[in-house]
Amino acid sequence: MKGNIIAFENFKIITNKEMQIIITVMHKYNIQLVSAERIRSAYKITTDTGNFCLKRMKHGRNKAKNGCILTEELLLNGFSNIAKYFRTKEGAFYVRYKSNIFYLTEWLEGSECDLTNIDEVVNATKLLAQFHNISNKINHNKIHIGNNLKNWPKIFADNLNDLEKFKRIITSKRIKNDFDVIFLEGIDNFYDRGLSAINMLNKSQYYKLSKVANDENTICHNSFYYQNIIKKEGEYFIIDLDSIMIDLQISDLGKLIRRLMFKKPYGWDFDFAKGIIEAYNSINRLNKEDLEIMFALIIFPQKFWKLGQRRYAKQKKMSETKYLHKLNKIVSYNETQEKFFADYLNYLEEYY
Repeated sequence: MKGNIIAFENFKIITNKEMQIIITVMHKYNIQLVSAERIRSAYKITTDTGNFCLKRMKHGRNKAKNGCILTEELLLNGFSNIAKYFRTKEGAFYVRYKSNIFYLTEWLEGSECDLTNIDEVVNATKLLAQFHNISNKINHNKIHIGNNLKNWPKIFADNLNDLEKFKRIITSKRIKNDFDVIFLEGIDNFYDRGLSAINMLNKSQYYKLSKVANDENTICHNSFYYQNIIKKEGEYFIIDLDSIMIDLQISDLGKLIRRLMFKKPYGWDFDFAKGIIEAYNSINRLNKEDLEIMFALIIFPQKFWKLGQRRYAKQKKMSETKYLHKLNKIVSYNETQEKFFADYLNYLEEYY
């Protein structure tokens, strides 16, 4: 599902068995079920008092609890652009049914954010900044979520070691296919780019800011993308807090920019990234140290490494045509990426 249209394949027929389970679960909320339909991994529940979203998970007790508490705290602090959670009539965060966990939230009638539209991206970015800003003010003692403050320089170094392994695998092949040849041609350049990312992190305030984030339990959405941003009557709302983590909040923004730049409408044009950064800044001001760390996150050749990992380490089955298409798309942006990185560094020089 992209943009404003829900694709037909995202709707799935609910079996009689599923419907009986849903009826049993909804009784715990004292809500009269009228109908239900499955959309992606959730159920849209229609009742006489409105529509709800019922999520089903195998292991989600803490996710349901943390999402509910965080939402309640955000609402108390004036952030209302979020899908509300509902407790059961007994005050529980979720319903356990056999080996499954169910929890209930508000169903927001709207469209998914169209991230090919820069105006929508700017509005979504402001929403992210508001989310970060308000989440920093809440009572963190009530929430016990995972900590994603990993050692990025070490992770990046490990990934570069993988690139060296992939290089050895390819060079040892007597017969190389088209993917091998193109990947081998790009390894050194992407490796150097990865080294630049590590050097940038080591010269930045990365460790200092990571300690602050750890001490203050700063919260990231950790899955801020089109399917979790709903546009309703001109306003934007965040849904799905299943992935929330303690992390540097610029990782949310950096991942968003990195993903968008690979999209055709943006094509690693720094002017778009600058507009996104300034939209965030209009709500929640970043300092120069934040932008330096985010630059390292964006510059690291994550997609190139990940594709190599899939091909040479995990040996995932995928058609040769699809493998080549993904690789060619990554390397096709090489020249525009170099200009993007230079423009970003110039922006940093002038930043105050």
